[in-house]
Amino acid sequence: MEEWKEVKKELLKNKEAYKEYKKLEPRYQLISQLIEARTKRGLTQAQLAKKIGTKQSAIARVESGRANPSIAFLEKMTQALGTKLIIQSLYIRYISRASVGCEHLGPEGR
Repeated sequence: MEEWKEVKKELLKNKEAYKEYKKLEPRYQLISQLIEARTKRGLTQAQLAKKIGTKQSAIARVESGRANPSIAFLEKMTQALGTKLIIQSLYIRYISRASVGCEHLGPEGR
């Protein structure tokens, strides 16, 4: 594990790698939390799938990051795991109608 931490630290010195890592971080945090909740309850992917009426392969795709599940699917998973899905909203202010970008602001920036 220490080796990975050192490799990760080196990789993240690269500005582009760091930018991509930060962009994907919320997705992988959610995946880690789903896996942790499932394993803490002693459920296999197949058992969780049966509880929510899907196939084990669907759970595997979500947990591997190869799926883009709907909010409804994530809610089914979290309910079956005895947890809640909480989505934090971003405050977005469009700079102008002609602008392609947007600015992400916290509650204090509205």
